[in-house]
Amino acid sequence: MLDDPYPRVISGPPRPSRIIEPRIFSLPPGTENYVVRGAGAILVPVQAGDQLSIRNDEGGQPCEVVAADARGRIDAGILGQRANCDADGLKDLLAGGDGSLRGLRMGLEARKINLATAGGIAFFETTTPAGTEETLRAERDGIVIIAAPGGVMDHERQDTATPLTVLIRRALLRSPARFELPDPLADPLADLRVHSATAKAYFVKAGDYIQIIDVDGRQCTDFQCFAARKLDKGIEHALDVTTTRSLMGHAYPMPGLHSKYYDQDMLPLLEVVQDTCGRHDAFALACAPKYYDDIGYPGHVNCTENFNGALAPHGVTARPGWMAINFFFNTGIDEHGVMFTDEPWSRPGDYVLLRALTDLVCVSSACPDDTTAANGWNPTDIHIRTYSGKEKFSRAVAIRATPDSEPRMTKETGFHASFARHTGHFVEYNGYWLASSFAKTGAIDEYWACRQKSVIMDLSPLRKFEITGPDAEALCQYIFTRDIKKLPVGGVVYTAMCYPHGGMIDDGTVFRLGRDNFRWIGGSDFGGEWIREQAAALDLKVLVRSSSDQLHNVAVQGPESRDLLRKIIWTAPHNPDFDQLDWFRFTPARLHGDQGVPIVVSRTGYTGELGYEVMCHPKHCSQVFDAIWEAGQDHGLKPFGLEALDMVRIEAGLIFAGYDFNDQTDPFEAGIGFTVPLKSKEDDFIGRDALIRRKEHPMRRLVGLDIEASVAVGHGDPIHVGRAQVGEVTSSVRSPLLGKTIALARLDVAYAEVGTRVEIGKLDGQQKRLPAQVVPFAHYDPKKERPRS
Repeated sequence: MLDDPYPRVISGPPRPSRIIEPRIFSLPPGTENYVVRGAGAILVPVQAGDQLSIRNDEGGQPCEVVAADARGRIDAGILGQRANCDADGLKDLLAGGDGSLRGLRMGLEARKINLATAGGIAFFETTTPAGTEETLRAERDGIVIIAAPGGVMDHERQDTATPLTVLIRRALLRSPARFELPDPLADPLADLRVHSATAKAYFVKAGDYIQIIDVDGRQCTDFQCFAARKLDKGIEHALDVTTTRSLMGHAYPMPGLHSKYYDQDMLPLLEVVQDTCGRHDAFALACAPKYYDDIGYPGHVNCTENFNGALAPHGVTARPGWMAINFFFNTGIDEHGVMFTDEPWSRPGDYVLLRALTDLVCVSSACPDDTTAANGWNPTDIHIRTYSGKEKFSRAVAIRATPDSEPRMTKETGFHASFARHTGHFVEYNGYWLASSFAKTGAIDEYWACRQKSVIMDLSPLRKFEITGPDAEALCQYIFTRDIKKLPVGGVVYTAMCYPHGGMIDDGTVFRLGRDNFRWIGGSDFGGEWIREQAAALDLKVLVRSSSDQLHNVAVQGPESRDLLRKIIWTAPHNPDFDQLDWFRFTPARLHGDQGVPIVVSRTGYTGELGYEVMCHPKHCSQVFDAIWEAGQDHGLKPFGLEALDMVRIEAGLIFAGYDFNDQTDPFEAGIGFTVPLKSKEDDFIGRDALIRRKEHPMRRLVGLDIEASVAVGHGDPIHVGRAQVGEVTSSVRSPLLGKTIALARLDVAYAEVGTRVEIGKLDGQQKRLPAQVVPFAHYDPKKERPRS
């Protein structure tokens, strides 16, 4: 061996990196993926030889397909089929006025397609298993409309509308492969393509909208603008990121976007209306010649020189470097204050929608950087559309349940208009706009109304899933920690759902509507995805379908909530009377009488007080709110926002996902060990072995803290004994009732006993400390006597 003149080598050629990416980036060439949401429809062009595969994602969702030729004539023969329905489901959707179908309506009108005499192709039944696929083949060129029809869900039948996934395999591959542009949001005033490694300048009137689209995904675009009237006077005041950051209260650079942008005179130039990506750079310069010169690429094309060229006709002086909003540029600041970059998060078709606050001269680039991962190592195009200020676009950001999910834009709940009569202060929560506080009261008054009288709060963002079929009970028994076999019809149980390693996926409630009918209500879309995955892996005869868009709900909480709701709730003779609803029971009901609006009422809540939740279809929300509001005038009823909710739930020791637990936290560490009946539940469930091990060898415990200072304490603040950190704060509030600052905290078990003295670290955790003491958990009504009353 020592005499061998040749070193050992790894034989063979190099192996490619294995990278797991979202499906949209790993589809085979010529394959396109579309999602038809439940009670929605899409329009796509097809050519002869194209193959369409339509998958019933959650099961039980009927499908209707309509094909038309270039002249708008409807003909099922384009797909080699004979019409077997009148497409009534699609017609009902388009007649319903759903704003999300506006693009589809525009597409039908542009192609002169008249659905009045439509002959469609229908397949899939209400019993079709999840994952079932149907394949169609285009015999001739044409247009295909694919619908997932559905109406108002019957609360007891659980007939919710769910999505379909469409995979199109194109017969002819385009070269080079590129993604289709998404449909316009409205009729565009301008359509501009910014080709790779170039820039374009354009004018936008005050009030008009600017949509900046990443066509193929993972492509950065720098944006700059000037007040046009200032330019007319020779004043070259560009959008200024430092001024903007200071005025918007972000003194330290951070990823993401500000809501408004200003020039150096603090003149507002534009505001952000919608964002489907969520990851941008609003603090670094556009790439400049010096950057490329210094890393060994002299003469490399760059955004700064492209800006200079595009802006020269507008009389703008060339600069060696430009401030900019760097849309889709994935940058951040690490814990040492150093800027880092990585591949963009943007997907094909992702966009940012802006609104001009004054007449603007704008410039946008398609970044040419091919020396780093800034453009996914493949610089591509950017597309700009502008729209009239007369259009109405709601403020929204996008969320995805999984990396492969379609983006869901922030929506208004069915109760939004009713609450908007009392406030304009809404914040994004879980994909919806919820009221933070109310103008006439404020969080403190809302808090006291909940503790002493009654309140109403919108909780519609909670995710609902219908679990039905002969194996529904067996599935629930396996995926939830509680003993679901003991849950009676009409009963509700609070439970955890865990991974095999014992970490929590979510907490929530299970409703039993029948022998084989359940409803899961949690905080996460992924909870439903997880349940469906387990059902498929076990080949159980069960459907797991989302009903979040079919069931919106308000919480009516407080000592007088029972007296209030008694006035308006009617229940059928075969269902429990309203006054017979014990804690964690529910009943189908109606407003006022047997012909009233259908609702579901459960004696549940998230405040630590006597309370109820009322669920209904979104189209009935205004009627439900008005009935509760009118009945509540004699009971001190007030609207209730997220700020006040945080106060009451922390006092009552009620945990919140992302704060008091995550996927590394087990139910014992999250303070809800009572949801894991390891000794009495005779059936196995996911995570059981890990939870036995974790319970026998605990490392951390959720505790209450009394803090001996009025200094604000935040989520994640470190907790110390001496110099060593022994835990962290998970939630904290200044309690109006207790007159002191309290917290929920996760501590090492060595310091988790009641009476233990600890210190909460501020600044760097060492230079400033707040004394605190471990106290019984929860701070308020630990025996839950008030909600049981």
